[in-house]
Formats: sequence, structure tokens, C-alpha cells
Amino acid sequence: MIRKIIFILFIGLQLGRVSAQTKTPDALYGQLFIDVQMQNVLKDGKTFVDCIPKRDPARILEDYMKLKAAKTKFSTKAFVNDNFILPDTNTTVVIQANQPVTEHINQLWEALRRKPAEKIANSSLLDLPSPYIVPGGRFREVYYWDSYFTMLGLQVSGENETIENMIKNFAYLIEQNGHIPNGNRNYYLSRSQPPFFSLMIGLLAQIKGNKAYSTYLPALEKEYAYWMDQSAATKHVVIMPDGSKLNRYYDQLNTPRQESYKEDVLIGKQAEAKNPEVYRDIRSAAESGWDFSSRWLADGMQLKTIQTTQIVPVDLNCLLYNLELTLQKCYALQHNVAKEKEYQALALKRKASIQKYFWSPKYSWFTDYNLKTKKQSSILSLAGMFPLSFNLVDQKQAKLVKNILQQKFLKAGGLVSTPLNTHQQWDAPNGWAPLQWMAITGLGNYGFHTLEKQISVRWINLNTSVYQRTGKLMEKYNVVDLQLKAGGGEYTSQDGFGWTNGVLISLMKKYGYMK
Repeated sequence: MIRKIIFILFIGLQLGRVSAQTKTPDALYGQLFIDVQMQNVLKDGKTFVDCIPKRDPARILEDYMKLKAAKTKFSTKAFVNDNFILPDTNTTVVIQANQPVTEHINQLWEALRRKPAEKIANSSLLDLPSPYIVPGGRFREVYYWDSYFTMLGLQVSGENETIENMIKNFAYLIEQNGHIPNGNRNYYLSRSQPPFFSLMIGLLAQIKGNKAYSTYLPALEKEYAYWMDQSAATKHVVIMPDGSKLNRYYDQLNTPRQESYKEDVLIGKQAEAKNPEVYRDIRSAAESGWDFSSRWLADGMQLKTIQTTQIVPVDLNCLLYNLELTLQKCYALQHNVAKEKEYQALALKRKASIQKYFWSPKYSWFTDYNLKTKKQSSILSLAGMFPLSFNLVDQKQAKLVKNILQQKFLKAGGLVSTPLNTHQQWDAPNGWAPLQWMAITGLGNYGFHTLEKQISVRWINLNTSVYQRTGKLMEKYNVVDLQLKAGGGEYTSQDGFGWTNGVLISLMKKYGYMK
């Protein structure tokens, strides 16, 4: 079985590699990689893949295999400590007594700031030319969709240069790899994340004017080509029953994720007979950013029933609609009428498809579409707010959605991601900063300012209450029981935390909470 896994990993890496970067950790360390991950030697599977070897990886592996062959007792953990530099997870900021949360966030930017990432021999870290902000904790590299929400806060803090530096980094990643990977690690190269790059350019245009659109037009074009299978056959495009094109999440590999190797192998053992593509579906859920949620589960509950590649997600297609509109604007500013009309037509087609395939009169909500059943999903989620965030609905629809939001999603601390409690971290009782922001934006677009403010204030109060109790800003929050921590997921809840900081300080400014 182990030999089979090694072979699958090797073949998948060779076929799926999209950049001539350093070999990924599984390819470098073979059996050592498997043993460290399967034995939980470092507790968190992401730790080992972020380690830097102290000497030639081939020699490290050779010495390890000799130790195993000798069949004498030895400590794998001690071997790892002797041969690798373990990553630093410290983002601690000393908190002064009664320090306002906004001052703490401004300090956190420094704790979360990283210098330009240089090429390090045999490191999984991808190089970047400019400084950037990381989320925090185990997330010690830049992440794609996290960064947009972090940028919202950086703008409030006057960190405009940092915003532009991060956008330069994403343009660099697109140029180097043909897309923005999940994060700047070589083991993330087989997938992207929700395409917020066009929103980042819109944010930069608010700061620097329309020149931002012309500067980053080539990168926007390449981003679009990646998602539309034009630069490579990534299989993100799906042909709908009426012949129109929409998009799904689709990782390029069908092997266990290296950073969560043991967890994936165990799920694979449960699902192998029913779903040989389970690893791709797990990886594709990671591309969605919602890893994991009832949205992707055939039975709505068990991870072994994951079917991400069979789901056409409403939020992804709204983001690509915005990318098409952004490209239309870029070409309008260049007075390129032909290209402007091309992208306008593409956006209008997608808008019609979003209404046709995602609007559910039964639920008065926008839900995902299931390719296998050829029906809309019965799982309601905050992804259904994205059409309002991008002005894709009429006022009557918006009012119906607003009513369902109040009835099924609104809790004491904000909005739950879905009304279902499945023990997955992107379901109830958890609330996440990016989804609060998108929902709040959507409500504001249609004039529902009372509910917009109610959600914002509840989220602000929850974030600040936890900060006052713990001195930390968290990755996610329990919005149902305000005295409990958020739960679920493959790792302990992280603090830091980039997108929480960004959304919180933005909402505090909007509603006059700044001191």
C-alpha cells in the first residue's frame, strides 16, 4: 500500500507540476516524509513540509533509510530535529493594559509582515519580490483570498505601499506560474483559491487611480485564462445543460495533500471504493477556501462523501463575473472597443447563467449546482450572498434573500457560514470574517442598512470581547455561543489573524468605533 502511494505521488507530481520550482517535500524525502506525517511526529502535518533541511536532502534520506534498515530503536522526531530547521510560528505581540483593539491591529501588521521571500535551497517556500503580510500562526506564507480582506484593513491603517507590494507579488506569481497558487509554497502549486485578484486591483485603483487597471491588465488576463482553461487544460470550466460555460474548483492532482497527508490518507481509506478521486475532491475544497463544509459533501455530513468537483459554486462564478467586468473596464479605459464588448458579452452571459442555475425559488436563496444530480443543492450557505455582493440580483430577490439571512443565518455574534452543524469548520456554529464582509457588502448594495449594521455591530462586539478576554484576534469565531471558541477543522484554531484584523478595523471605521 505504501509503495502504491509513493508511486501515485511521484506520477502525480510529475504530471501536475506547473513550475520549475524546487522539488516538493514528498519528492525530496520519500519514506521519511511518509513516516513523519503518518506517525504525527510534528503533530501538525504542515510543520514538516515547511521545514528547511540543514544539508543535502538526498543524504538526509539516505541516512534515514540506513537507520530504518538497521532495525535499531531511534527517534524519528530527534532525527528531524537534528536535520531540519523547524518553522517559526510566533506572531506574539506584547499587549499593553487596556490597549484598544485598533492599536493592537496596527502592531500586528508588523508582527505579520515578512520580508521579500528569497529562494532557499530545498525549501518549499516560493520566492516573492516584495514584502507581504501573512495570516498568522501555522499560516506563515502569503495566502491568496485571505490577502484581499487583509488589504481592507491595511488601507484603513494607511499601509498603501504594503497593499501595492502584495499585489506586485501576486502579479509575479501569475507571471511565474500561470496562476496565483493557494499560497507561496510549492506544494500549493496545483491549485489556486477564490479569485479575488480583480477586487484587489479595484482596491488599488481607489488609492492610485485608474492607472492600476492598465498596469495589471496582463496579470488579469492571465488569471482569467487560467480559470477559463485557455492557458492550460485545468478543467475549471464546465459546460452546463444549455451549453453555457460556468466554473468549478478543480485541483490538478489526485493525491493526498502534503500538508495534511495523514488526514487525507485516512479519508481515502474510507472512501476509496466509492470515490477513487476523493483526494482531488479534498484538494479542490481547499482551492475553494471552504475546507471543509457541508457544501461539498454528498450526504451533507461526512467528509468521505466529498464531491467538490461535482459542484458548480455560486461564489466562484460571481467572482469570475467581477473579473470579466474588470477586464471590460480595463479595455474601456484603453479605448479598445472590440475587447471591451467581448468581456461585456461574457459578463452578461455569466450573469444570465448565475440567475438560471443558482437562484432557487424553493429556498429563496442562491445555492450551488450539482452536476451529478443536475439540480440545485439543498445546502444553504453564505456563498449565496455573493450575487448581492456583485449586484447580480433584482430588488425583489434581494429582499427574499435578506429575509432568509435573518431567519437562518443571523446569530448573536454575526452570521454562521451554513445553518448546519457538521463539525466541519466552515459550517455552524462558526463565523468567518470574509463571509461577514461579503454579506454586509451585499446588504448595503440593496439598501438593507439596518440589518447590515446589526450584523456588523454583532461581529465587532464578538471580536473585541474575545480580544479583551484573551488578547488575541482569531481566525474564526463561534457566533452562536459567544463564550465558546470556534471548533472543527484539521488543526487548532489560529490567532493572528490577517483577514479578521482587516475586516474588523474596516467595520470599526465605518461605524465610528475608531479611537
